[in-house]
Amino acid sequence: MIKFENISKSFGKLTVFDKLNLEIGESGIVSILGPNASGKTTLIKMLLGMVIPNNGNIIYQNKSILKDWNYRKDISYLPQIAHFPENLRVKELISLVKNIRQQDSDEKELIDIFKLGNSLDKKLGHLSGGTVQKVNLTLCLMFDSPVIVLDEPSNGLDPIALVNLKELISREKEKGKLILLTTHIMSLVEELSERMVFLLEGNVVFDGSNEKLKTMYQATNIEKALANLLENGNVENIKI
Repeated sequence: MIKFENISKSFGKLTVFDKLNLEIGESGIVSILGPNASGKTTLIKMLLGMVIPNNGNIIYQNKSILKDWNYRKDISYLPQIAHFPENLRVKELISLVKNIRQQDSDEKELIDIFKLGNSLDKKLGHLSGGTVQKVNLTLCLMFDSPVIVLDEPSNGLDPIALVNLKELISREKEKGKLILLTTHIMSLVEELSERMVFLLEGNVVFDGSNEKLKTMYQATNIEKALANLLENGNVENIKI
């Protein structure tokens, strides 16, 4: 269980959140969506402890995570853009991350799924963007973490890798894990997520199922429903 309680956060004169409240359960796939500058990245970084709120509290498993970093061992994080040392080889990076986390890992299956075997001895600076993203996904998913945060996981992936990614995400969901997904690819949201949280200018303007959103905005797909939401300005909170 994750709770954001009365969260306020400002960067200088820019207010990102003003008394934000959001509660997320222990399992399932939840999409955190919103246009640029809506607060998605700040929300994720606060959960990861990379950004500290000015006011409010963040609760994980009934305990405040502020000034207590032990909970991070329960989270696997896929950043939107991976900045890896270019002179490191892929196998060296995997070993480095394993040594840092000191947790059981299962990277061999992921290496096979993403066909990284021939890239293990290559330096990261010599890899294509798609291959770097496969390495990024391997580093994230090789640990058996109860919480997985995926920021734009489909970036640069070819169609086969994308199908494999969807299957992996669904499999992690079946294990009872909580998966937080941010993406601009609405087909991923449509196929995978059970709940959508839509942020706009630091406010939760929709919180509910994909079907509820489509019904409310009389749309056949999520992309059109969100377009109608933004165009009509009807941003009442919905929770189910």
